[in-house]
This record gives sequence, structure tokens and C-alpha cells, in this order.
Amino acid sequence: MFNTFSHPRAALCTLALILGCLLGGCSHDESAQEAAPAFVVHGQQLEVPADSPLRKRLKVAPVELQQAPHELEFPANVEADPAHMANVLPALTGRVVSLDVNLGDHVQRGQLLAVIDSGDLAQAYADVDKARDALNLAKKALDRAHGVQQAGGAAVKDLEAAQSGYVQAEAEYRRAQMRLAALGGNADAKNGARPMQVRAPMDGTITALSIAPGAFVNDATASMMTIANIDKLWVTAEVPEDALGLVAKGQAATAIVPAYPGRTFRGAVYSVGAVIDPASRRDPVRIAIDNADHALKPGMYARASLAAAQPAQVFVPESALLMNNDSTTVFVEVSPWTFERRTVELSYDDNGGARVLKGLQAGDRVVVAGGVLLND
Repeated sequence: MFNTFSHPRAALCTLALILGCLLGGCSHDESAQEAAPAFVVHGQQLEVPADSPLRKRLKVAPVELQQAPHELEFPANVEADPAHMANVLPALTGRVVSLDVNLGDHVQRGQLLAVIDSGDLAQAYADVDKARDALNLAKKALDRAHGVQQAGGAAVKDLEAAQSGYVQAEAEYRRAQMRLAALGGNADAKNGARPMQVRAPMDGTITALSIAPGAFVNDATASMMTIANIDKLWVTAEVPEDALGLVAKGQAATAIVPAYPGRTFRGAVYSVGAVIDPASRRDPVRIAIDNADHALKPGMYARASLAAAQPAQVFVPESALLMNNDSTTVFVEVSPWTFERRTVELSYDDNGGARVLKGLQAGDRVVVAGGVLLND
């Protein structure tokens, strides 16, 4: 009998044949495993078989109705509130004797801002002095007329004339005092201390200054300086005409500015403009914002966001959205591990996901992760 294992060459050939058969069998098994489909198409539906590796990679979750406001964002700029801003005008013309504030200074109401030497104010003081002297003289004349009448030596008409003279003198004195007070003068000031004192009409910051010591103020209608209280400011958003229906007075709003990345300023809509700009078709919406630390400055550019109330809508995670040609779609589970592609219509995206206007209902189960593996 021939012993194959006694011949080295025969032994090697036999071993190679056995290994070839074993390797051929393994390769056939792996090919069979790789051939197992990831999903099976049944018309418009995709079924993921029990042995499909996709079952471990797909994540399915139900969608729900959510009540969330819609964030509208608009370009804006920071403005001072006109009700808290004043242009300081000179009551009279004259020469600036001293200037007690500088640009950017914070001032209190009643604080001395400047002193102006004015000839017109000197005339107003003189009018008060003359009116006071005339009143004193009229009072003495009236007292004498009363004394003479009581002694029986004066006619009634003389007393009446003295009484009329006194009333007229008193009225002229009051008029002169009121004019002097309107010009910022002080009727009790001594003759040597009668320059025109310009005082702050309100608390605030000097935001504009146009006079200097020694300069002449020749126009009583020209502003010498501007005081603005910026403890509260307006962020004025330019809202397009088609978005005005979503904006209302008192609505919560926020603003951001390039100067402070990451910081959000919160406020509320103070007013909605009554007239739309015919060129831009936008309406100024003013948002009142507290600015106690004066971080915001009038003239800054900003981005304003308004929270517009919305009805409850279906939200879907953005990871569930897939593009199919020109449509946005999701995969909806119609039965366990069987999915159907469905086109959805979105209104806009929010931080919490995407709002769905059409295509889904609350409770629908959709593929929220791994859907791209079915998107073939």
C-alpha cells in the first residue's frame, strides 16, 4: 500500500488541498454574510431586516408639538431717548466768561454749566431795580393818600389815583421779576454778581459741546451743548412691512452689538412707528433697554431680535432632515422597522430644531439619526 505521508512532496500537496478547501469554505460564508441586504425596498417603503446592521445605527423617535416663539432678527441702531435729551440754549447773547464742564462729563440737574456776560441780562436786572423803586414810591404815595383822607383833607379821586398807581407799579415789578427769572437771573443777586448762569436742565452726560471760554454767543437759537441721559436707550430696529403683524408694544426683545460679543441686552418694544419709510418699506420699532452701566452708546450698530408668539407646531431635529432632489424629506416609520420617505415643508429653523408646517403630525416616529444610510 502506498503511504502518501511517507513521501514529502505528496504530503505537501495533500496539505495544500485541504487548506484550499477550508479557505474556500470560509470565503463562501463571508460572501454570503456580506450579501445580506441592509434594507429591502417594497414599493415606496424600505424594510430593515432583522439581521441588517442598520438596526444598530438607526435611531427612531416620535415628534411632538411644541409651543415656542419665533425669533425675528432685524438690523438696528442705538439711539438716545428724545424724552431724556436736551439741547442747552442761551437765554440771551453774550460772551462766555467760564465753562465749567467738558465733553463727556456727567452732570446733575441744576449744576452750573457756564457763565455768560450778557448786556441784555444787565438790562433785565435794571428793569427789576427800576420796577422795585417805582413800587416803593407808589406804596409811599398810597400811604400818604390814606393818611390825608383819614385827616379829612383829601378827595376820593386822589386816593383812587394813588391806589391805581400802586397796582400798576406792583404789576410791572412782577413782570420784571418773571422776565429776569426766565433768563436765569436772580433778583436777590448783588450788583457785582449778575452774569448769566447756565445750569443743567436734567441729569445726564454732555454729548455735544459748541462753546469755549471767551467765545461770543451771538445766536440765542443755537445749541451750546447737548445733555443726554443714557441710563435708558432705544435700540431702533428696521422692521420690514411684511413682518409688522408679528410686532406689538410691550413684546420681549433682545439686542446684540459688535462691541460686546456674547453679551445680550434685554428690553421690550416701546413703540412701533406710525409711518413706513416709502423707500425701504421698513418701519422703525423702538426697543427700550436699561443701560445703567452705559455700555451701549448712541450711534452703535446692533442686531435686534423679537420673540413673536406662534401656535403649537411640530418640531423635528435637524439631523432627521434629508435632501431628495429639491425637496426636504424625512423617513417615517409606518410599521416596526419599515420606513417611508415623506416630503416636509418647513417654516424656519430654530435652536430647538426645525418647525414643520406640512408633512408630519404629532406622534409620528421618524429616523432622527442614521437616515442618510437609507437615503439611496
